[in-house]
Amino acid sequence: MISDKFGEVEMTTTHTTNASHLIYARVAGFTFLFYIAAGMTSLALTGQPQVTDVLALLTSFSALVLGVTLYMITREQGPALALLALTCRVLEAVSGEAAIFFAVGSTLFCWLLLRGRLIPIALAWLGVLASVLLVVILPLQLAGLLGGPTSWSASVTWLVWLPMLVFEVTLALWLLIKGVAMPTPTLTPARAG
Repeated sequence: MISDKFGEVEMTTTHTTNASHLIYARVAGFTFLFYIAAGMTSLALTGQPQVTDVLALLTSFSALVLGVTLYMITREQGPALALLALTCRVLEAVSGEAAIFFAVGSTLFCWLLLRGRLIPIALAWLGVLASVLLVVILPLQLAGLLGGPTSWSASVTWLVWLPMLVFEVTLALWLLIKGVAMPTPTLTPARAG
């Protein structure tokens, strides 16, 4: 009877964990799309400071929501890396140099998504590569060594961010529709007495 009860508890916990991961995935998927839409709208409306200020606030809040939801999805794959990635997303929300914190946080989260096979491998690799590209290129742009300062009017800026845009839109749709795969628990045999 005790083993049946433990079985029920384990099954309920697994079901709750699956449901929680699905909720976090869907919130993250929606937030990715919202973040992208708010950011693009902000770029299009640069002459309207009241609107762009509100959009900047919304994108900062989106970065925080993404940090928390992606942390909850990936923490089992590497708690320290997931926490560092969350910290980067928080710094992205409050820092003047948001892009580099975004790129580092994205690299870490994508690596954890790949490591846990939580999303399709090809999609995770696209995220890792797009993020690493930004981690390398953004400091070079900041130093004026590649295409000048990070300006959205520069074509090199659009080229550098395009793989990330493709990744994030695809990931957002995947998270909304499919969620994330649940990692299979590793069973450790009990030692004999």
